[in-house]
Amino acid sequence: MVYKIFPVVIFALMAFTSTEKHPVSPIETAIDPQLIAAKTKSNLEMKVAAVYGKLHSNNLALPQLESFTQALQGFYELKQQGLVQKDILTLIDFSLSSNAKRLWVIDLSTNTVLMNTLVAHGKNTGEEFANSFSNADSSYKSSLGFYTTGEIYNGKHGKSLKLDGLEKGVNDHARARGVVMHAADYVSDSFIKNHNRLGRSQGCPAVPVELTDEIIDTIKNKSCLFIYHPSRNIKTFSRLIS
Repeated sequence: MVYKIFPVVIFALMAFTSTEKHPVSPIETAIDPQLIAAKTKSNLEMKVAAVYGKLHSNNLALPQLESFTQALQGFYELKQQGLVQKDILTLIDFSLSSNAKRLWVIDLSTNTVLMNTLVAHGKNTGEEFANSFSNADSSYKSSLGFYTTGEIYNGKHGKSLKLDGLEKGVNDHARARGVVMHAADYVSDSFIKNHNRLGRSQGCPAVPVELTDEIIDTIKNKSCLFIYHPSRNIKTFSRLIS
């Protein structure tokens, strides 16, 4: 039987040692960049879906999967780069009516929704629904995208939280514009009842007076805040401030 096996062994050795004549393709060696990117994306999407599926609602509404997916993907990237330091994610979904509770504060260390409440958009961003956004000073419009939370200060609205936009051309003028998180009495169910919509800010994500302290104390000092709208493609996240 040896004479039958020997040619097969010789052929296998020749194939193994003849890489110059028959180079192994990137696909065969599993180092094709597109395949790696696709696999990485697939793994990330699976990870996000797993986190979403395990969120503890705390008897509160959950965010929509689309907005949460974009928020969590960005959070992972920012955390990896060291731009955010806390496992707290604040998600604002401006695809929803201003009459809905469209702000979520989520503790990713326990996968728990801590808060779900009302939040205002800028008065030139839209009436009940947000549909126009800007990074420009005095536009009175909201800016979309990823932010890190800054320091607390006391301003004309009382306790307030500074925000730093992380995306060039999208929200990087936030601090210079004075876009901050603050309390507003027009962010309330009573205002909605009297005006058929929530009140609007000058571009700040204003929150209910009674929840301001709790929200700000939870998300201050380098946590991730993401303002979502379907008009913005997540691919623009590549324009991060370096």
